[in-house]
Amino acid sequence: MLAYSYKAYGAPEVLERIDLPTPTPKPNEVLVRVHATTVSAGDWRARTLTMPKGRGLMGRLVFGITGPRKQVLGTEFSGVIAAVGSAVTQYQPGDAVIGFPGAAFGAHAEFITMPADGKLVPKPDHISFEEAAALPFGGTTAYDFLVNKAKLQPGETVLINGASGSVGSACVQIAKHFGAHVTAVCSAANVDLVRSLGADRVIDYTSQDVIAAADLYDMVVDAVGTLPWVQAQHGIRPGGRMVLIAGKTSDMLFGAVKAALKGKRLVGGVASESRDVLQAVVDLAADGVFRPLIDRSYPLDDMPAAHAHVDTGRKRGNVVVSVAFKSTASKVA
Repeated sequence: MLAYSYKAYGAPEVLERIDLPTPTPKPNEVLVRVHATTVSAGDWRARTLTMPKGRGLMGRLVFGITGPRKQVLGTEFSGVIAAVGSAVTQYQPGDAVIGFPGAAFGAHAEFITMPADGKLVPKPDHISFEEAAALPFGGTTAYDFLVNKAKLQPGETVLINGASGSVGSACVQIAKHFGAHVTAVCSAANVDLVRSLGADRVIDYTSQDVIAAADLYDMVVDAVGTLPWVQAQHGIRPGGRMVLIAGKTSDMLFGAVKAALKGKRLVGGVASESRDVLQAVVDLAADGVFRPLIDRSYPLDDMPAAHAHVDTGRKRGNVVVSVAFKSTASKVA
C-alpha cells in the first residue's frame, strides 16, 4: 500500500512516499481502506516538533527523542472496511466508517487497521467521505472542552479566539447548538465566514481589542494559544472560566491557581479521544448541527503540498487529503 512516512523532524520535504505491506487485521481489528484523511494541527506539531516555549523536551518524549516514533502521520480518516478480524461481529466488509486514531496516527496511507471497539463509528450515508474525515480532530476537541470539561450552559456568553481554525470553527457551531451567545475572534478576511457558522458577533483582532473593558463573558475559549490568561482574565465574569485548548506553558501549569485567586476558573488539559465523544460529534453532524469547515482538498499524491499549506498558518478549518487507489496492494477488497 502507498503511505507517506518521515524519519526526521522538519519541513514538508521530510515526507517520503513509500510502499508498505497492507496490514492484516488482528482478531479484534478491522482493516479500513482509507477514502479521505486530513493534515491536522496534530500532524503539523508531530512533523515539525514545534512546541510551546518550555515544552521542547516534553515534545521529544511524546513524539520521539532522536526521531519520530510514529513515522506515518494522520490523526483522522473516513473509509470503507476491507476486511474484519475473526472476533469482529459489529462490522462487515463494505461498511463505511469514520476513524480517529488520534495520537496513534497512521491515517496517511491507503489502509489502516483499527480496533473494532475503538475510536471507530459508522459514517452517516448523507455525509461525504471528505467531510467525514474532517469531523474527529476539531469536533471532538471542541465538544470535550466545551461540553464535558467546561460544562457549557444554555444562555451563557462565550468568546472563542481562533474561530476560523479546525477547532475554533467547531467550537462556534457546538457552542451555538448548546444555546450560547457566541462572540468569535478572527482576522478581517474570515469575518463573513465565521459569521456564517453562527457567531452572533465577530471581532476582527487586527483592528479591534479582543478583550474590551465593557465586555464580560461566562467563558473565554482560546483555541490557538494567542490569548494568555493575563489578558483574558479581564474579560471573564466573576465565577466564569477560561477554556485553554492551546496556550502558554505557564498558563497550562499555573493558570488554575492564578484563576482561583481571581475568583474564576481555568479549564485545561488534553482533549479526550474516546469513542463516546467521537460518536456524539458524528451524531451532531448527522443532524446537521455541525459541519466541518474545509479549506482545501488535495489528492494523496500531493500530501507534501497539503502539509505546506498547513505550515503557512493561514488555513481555514481543515485541510483534507483524498485517497485514490493506485497501488497493487490496495486491491484486497
